[in-house]
Amino acid sequence: MLDDLKYIHEKDAQDALGIAEKQWQQLEHIFDLGTWSCEPGSIHNVVFGGMGGSALAALISQTWPGYNVPFEISRDYSIPAYVSDKTLYIASSYSGNTEETIEAMGRAREKGANIVVIASGGKMQELAHEYSYPFAQIPSGMQPRHAALYSLKALVTVLEKAGLVAQESAEASLHQTSMFLKNVVMVWRADVKTVDNPAKQLALEMSGKSPVVYSGPELFPAAYKWKISFNENAKNVAWCNRFPEFNHNEFLGWTSHPVDKPYAVVELKSTHDHERVTKRLDVTNRLLSGRWPNPHVVEAKGDTLLEQLLYTIAMGDFVSIYLALLNGLNPTPVDLIEKFKAELNN
Repeated sequence: MLDDLKYIHEKDAQDALGIAEKQWQQLEHIFDLGTWSCEPGSIHNVVFGGMGGSALAALISQTWPGYNVPFEISRDYSIPAYVSDKTLYIASSYSGNTEETIEAMGRAREKGANIVVIASGGKMQELAHEYSYPFAQIPSGMQPRHAALYSLKALVTVLEKAGLVAQESAEASLHQTSMFLKNVVMVWRADVKTVDNPAKQLALEMSGKSPVVYSGPELFPAAYKWKISFNENAKNVAWCNRFPEFNHNEFLGWTSHPVDKPYAVVELKSTHDHERVTKRLDVTNRLLSGRWPNPHVVEAKGDTLLEQLLYTIAMGDFVSIYLALLNGLNPTPVDLIEKFKAELNN
């Protein structure tokens, strides 16, 4: 089935595979924030307000490029109590119409926060123009989860202009890594046969099961993206967690019930993992042998942490799209989410 290009093109009508293959181009996009900047020392903390796929870039940014001031992701109608005129508040919504993000942005405005908006348009673009907020416009016409690297590039652009990035030359690093990403995805393309295609092979191994994705802190943004992609692309329920937290609770849950475990476990491993996290993974696999499904281990490729992050994120995109095709589904639409939003507003 996964080597039948006619079947793939029929099911993948919006070309999710093509978007995944070309996502490296998102890192090349230029965002123009005009003359906006922040006075050195004027920002004491950063709060990122966003939901679902629109918050993915913020999660990635906690691992790379990192921050030189306190940073928090807020997924809610409300905002942290400490938000003030010393806060850079970044409001992100791919559609520009996410109700939680719009309400939270209004609360940040009441606190006098310095607000920047990231969106493709919608109500948030209107508000950005009304209040003269810096506005990073993402190209429209995609699902938020498919535009994660646009959002990352926009966020890095904002942070570098504000002087709040822990990693030096972050934008330049994104450009260099885009070339790496362009090349590594080639082996996962639809025209590469299953026998030579690790993404197709893993999708087949996971078919009919609920994926559970684990990683250390460095690759947790990728694990979280795998969870989102399995749920939204494959319409296949999935979970994720990270080490070392796993060993303090969830670890024990695998030892008993349910006895029949209809799950597929994936471990994302990085050469940048803390040495104790690496040992935890090894000890966990040994002690849970025979008690849980043998994990599918994905060794992140790339020299830098950014390369390994984007490698594992991209692989998860391909695996989840192929799982959607195995499930007989179009990976792009999220009809029930749209219906939920419509009924919420009735």
